[in-house]
Amino acid sequence: MLNILACCVNGSGTSLMMKINLEKVVQSLNVDVGKIHHCTLTDGKEIAKDYDVVFCPLYFVDMFKDAESSGVHIIGLKNLMSKKEMEEGLIETGKIWENKRRKLDKKLDKIVN
Repeated sequence: MLNILACCVNGSGTSLMMKINLEKVVQSLNVDVGKIHHCTLTDGKEIAKDYDVVFCPLYFVDMFKDAESSGVHIIGLKNLMSKKEMEEGLIETGKIWENKRRKLDKKLDKIVN
């Protein structure tokens, strides 16, 4: 399952809208999600390593270098409300295909066994 973090400066209005749009994006892509959380950039920097993917404003990507070096995918958005940017970012990470492959493997195991 994919764990996603959405961060903005204040962590209330914009990141909540990002979260809602991300929920729609992952649903349209049929991705299994463990959790989608939203928060401030400062809080996000502290907890980013607990997530697979972090979305934030493009200008703040550098705040997440430590998380990125530990394997977290950091996606900087030009338009924080753009579902298209979110979808493209998720696809580019390769995490969606890993997720779908695991789902298919489980289905095949049930059929074979």
